[in-house]
Amino acid sequence: MTRVTVLAGGVGGARFIRGLLQQLASVDAGSEVTVIVNTGDDMWLDGLRICPDLDTVMYTLGGGISEEQGWGRPDESRRTSSEIAAYGRGWSWFTLGDLDLATHIVRTDLLRNGATLSAATEFLCRRWQPGARLLPMSDQFVETHVRLAEDADEHRASELIHFEEWWVRYRAGKAVTEFVQVGLADAVAAPGVIEAILTADLVILPPSNPVVSVGTILAIPGIRDALRATTARVVGIAPIIAGSAVRGMADACLTTIGVETSALAVGLHYGSRQGDGVLDAWLVDETDAAAVPALEAAGIRAVAVPLWMTDVPATARIAAEALRISAELTAAPDLPVAEFGYSGRASTP
Repeated sequence: MTRVTVLAGGVGGARFIRGLLQQLASVDAGSEVTVIVNTGDDMWLDGLRICPDLDTVMYTLGGGISEEQGWGRPDESRRTSSEIAAYGRGWSWFTLGDLDLATHIVRTDLLRNGATLSAATEFLCRRWQPGARLLPMSDQFVETHVRLAEDADEHRASELIHFEEWWVRYRAGKAVTEFVQVGLADAVAAPGVIEAILTADLVILPPSNPVVSVGTILAIPGIRDALRATTARVVGIAPIIAGSAVRGMADACLTTIGVETSALAVGLHYGSRQGDGVLDAWLVDETDAAAVPALEAAGIRAVAVPLWMTDVPATARIAAEALRISAELTAAPDLPVAEFGYSGRASTP
């Protein structure tokens, strides 16, 4: 039995995990997959707790996603959002579908009645049966905000606005100076998160946004340390192909933190576990094969393979490469790992 833990954001992470599950079903039917999901995009809207990445992963793995959009439900209507707008409430640039609203209503009801976000997520997954255990990165509310570098409508330069407003309303087109995780100081990893990393046979960083998805997960106290301490191999898949983000506007996020939009730069940004980073291996697309020597020189095992997730079988082949390189590295001498004060040890595949 192989235990795989994935640190994921929304669409890219969800689609990769779907391919991973298909690949594991064909080679290791007893495998277990745990997904630690970014909740920095979460927010309150119209009295409801919205968890975009958790829902995207849950819907995608459970067969309830709008394949055309990559998020939300198929065959949606917007009658409720239209009624809310008629009262002068809500955000015109962030409308929720009627089917999707049911999920947010149930989640919010559970939270207001004392459930943790972990417990609410487990409850919602009973319906969708995603085939993997989904864990929020934290049960505390941590929200990613951006600090504006310029005025934007009713907002003024240096003001913090929610990441989703910058991402959806402004299409990441307004210059920002930093990303701020509001609530991070009071946050801890959700139950099961650290254990899932430390007892895994393989940890994967999928092609999710390295700044505001995986980066936000890594900011939760203890998670980066667990990645440094685990005896599992940590394999990442580049979200950048030929100098462009595979999906979304990750280039705007990378520019803000001073990282070039390239597979090489993102791999070096994560860094090698032989240094002070988190990666053992990094998969880049064939078009970025020239980056392999520099990554290897930095202590990161690198392989160039096709990375376009055009369909589930193609994505399963990418997952197979991650499994292969993990097995290859596991057969090599152990890397030094940090002390973490945890008695468990991951088994090897």
